[in-house]
Amino acid sequence: MTNETATTSAGATAPEAESFPHGLGTSLPSQEAPAKADGTFPYAADLWAEGLLWASILRSPHAHARVVSIDTSHAREMPGVLAVVTHEDVPGGSSASSVTGHRAADRPMFASEVVRHHGEALAAVAADHPDTARMAAAAIIVEYEVLAPVTDPEQSFGAEPLHPDGNLIRHIPLQHGDAEATGEVIVEGLYRIGRQDPAPIGAEAGLAVPRPDGGVELYIASTDPHGDRDLAADRYGLERERVKVVVTGVPGATADREDPSFHLPLGLLALHTGCPVKLAASREESFLGHPHRHPTLLRYRHHADADGRLVKVEAQILLDSGAYADTSSDALAAAVSFACGPYVVPHASIEGWAVRTNNPPSGHVRGEGALQVCAAYEAQMDKLAKKLGLDPAELRLRNVLATGDILPTGQTVTCPAPVAELLTSVRDFPLPPLPKDTPEEDWLLPGGPEGVGEPAAVRRGVGYGVGMVHMLGAEGADEVSTATVKVQGGVATVICAAVETGQGFATLARQIVQETLGIEEVHVAPVDTDQPPAGPGCRGRHTWVSGGAVERAAKMVRTQLLQPLAHKFGMSTELLQIADGKITSYDGVLSTTVEEAMDGKELWATAQCRPHPTEPLDASGQGDAFVGMAFCAIRAVVDVDVELGSVRVVELAVAQDVGRILNPAQLAARIEAGVTQGVGAALTENLRTPKGIVRRPDLTGYALPTSLDAPDIHIVNLVEERDVVAPFGAKSASAAPVVASPAAVASAVRAATGRPVNRLPIRPQAAVAEPTG
Repeated sequence: MTNETATTSAGATAPEAESFPHGLGTSLPSQEAPAKADGTFPYAADLWAEGLLWASILRSPHAHARVVSIDTSHAREMPGVLAVVTHEDVPGGSSASSVTGHRAADRPMFASEVVRHHGEALAAVAADHPDTARMAAAAIIVEYEVLAPVTDPEQSFGAEPLHPDGNLIRHIPLQHGDAEATGEVIVEGLYRIGRQDPAPIGAEAGLAVPRPDGGVELYIASTDPHGDRDLAADRYGLERERVKVVVTGVPGATADREDPSFHLPLGLLALHTGCPVKLAASREESFLGHPHRHPTLLRYRHHADADGRLVKVEAQILLDSGAYADTSSDALAAAVSFACGPYVVPHASIEGWAVRTNNPPSGHVRGEGALQVCAAYEAQMDKLAKKLGLDPAELRLRNVLATGDILPTGQTVTCPAPVAELLTSVRDFPLPPLPKDTPEEDWLLPGGPEGVGEPAAVRRGVGYGVGMVHMLGAEGADEVSTATVKVQGGVATVICAAVETGQGFATLARQIVQETLGIEEVHVAPVDTDQPPAGPGCRGRHTWVSGGAVERAAKMVRTQLLQPLAHKFGMSTELLQIADGKITSYDGVLSTTVEEAMDGKELWATAQCRPHPTEPLDASGQGDAFVGMAFCAIRAVVDVDVELGSVRVVELAVAQDVGRILNPAQLAARIEAGVTQGVGAALTENLRTPKGIVRRPDLTGYALPTSLDAPDIHIVNLVEERDVVAPFGAKSASAAPVVASPAAVASAVRAATGRPVNRLPIRPQAAVAEPTG
């Protein structure tokens, strides 16, 4: 994997990693990097406590069944077992007050009368040894009346209700412009997107410790500690002050962590036993327990004039939410809102549904909603280009969105939207050379040296994907974060409940304080719910709202530091500057160090950051629902064995709208990671669930891309056009390349084979070339 020298929109070279020792714009390394590299960084699975018990969860082997009875007597009688809990032990039992969910409260901690998906929790056990806990869970006898599962989301509309709230979670009928408008040229398509799993490197784990006041402390890798704290307190029937979430090291998070089906039973067991209880999920339990990307069915019809300019887009989007709602409403809003892509569309009729099935639950995964529609609308653009005889990139350029244009939701794009520049950058980047037809170069061909067919059967294809995502929450979500900055003895400490999930917030917070206060040694305090809330870590939230809160708090401390000096020398604080640990005045009269100015004092300040409000989409899908947007263009080059259907991604050229580069190395890593995750969605990743049963829930059956699958990634342009309403002007970095890369890979396979490629991940039979003659 390679990374070209990134250029800004002005053509300047982005800062190199070694240019500056600290502050914004430099590649300051993570403080956690050495410990993570040498294996000493503590994750939840490493935690220990005196008198520790081990937990195991009994999960349903059926996708849909009525629970006739649960007999826990054999488990309770086993030596070493201290507690067995079921729905009967949850405060409120099976009533509405006992349901859980990250967004929608429709999911019980334990199934009681009905199991609605394979892997749903029914009971949990605490024992003195992990093997004893697992055997005790297996000893619980559950009598089921197996029911026919509803696994096709199209059948959900006419099926018997799978949940007291019904099968329909949300319906958005978006109408923009003239519903009767038509174009001279029309193309249609039906597309299916598979069930991608977040597959974190570290499976779910946690430790629950009872408190002297009758509460409980949860040590988990949460990405939304206050949300998880509030949820746990409600489920346990406790005041929020008696439940504390302490965030441990997060071993990978491209989706929400931790799922309630893991940590809620854990805390309940600690409350029942009065002992610390630990859970370390197996990979199979991880696959069965947490939500996945929404499988989606999409029907599209694009209308254009004879010159290729879009006239109208019609679409139907159906999201399979699985058994529970979770974040499906948010995912559907994104899918419907961005169904036309980063293109100007005068007229649009988009209808979207999210429905319940007996498939595993779907939830927040990076780029949710936007990835699915991007794959479909970019396929439509390829079809339209082919029908009109136009170059695919040229057709896109004739329709790209720009600042000031209007989305189908009626919202005006007020943020920078340099889509044309992004697409032009990747189009004009030099293409890679063709592989040589020699034995030593066989590994360059699809399938590698052991799987390649005839080299003459290999075709090269070039394709494009242009994606967009929204930043922060949407539709009226209160996006606020709080941070405190303290300075004493020349050392600064940042206190903020923004979780470091690998997105680099802890490093960014240090850079902000270094930049503002000129203090090199900056530490970020561990996160727990005794701190004010900062919200969940997704969609670039913490760069924007938490970084903004840190900046405001640091500036308040800066004023406290400089005010006495400014008063003493009869000048404004604006005439003083801090750099490299020194305070100087504009005229050189004042020159002192930050440590001398502190004079042993402790300075601190707390601040909040809250972006401008948004509004829910109305009955016709209209509204200013998003705070901001980010864009990405990718050109994919693939080699396809058109006889075997094997695909090798040779290269991905990436251009991205980043607002401002805050940490070059960190930004490049986030983009490369996002691109690689998108390649997985395009070619290999699909959690198969025949009849609702998760098939091969392990990392052998679920094919994640490895380093051998990762293509050369060239970041050819990072457009630094600052969003004036965002702190620092920066935008989210990870989601946009995840969204655009699957569409780009599929587009390139189409170009190589002539096949429509209407399903992700791409199956071998879809990559076999159309017969000629």
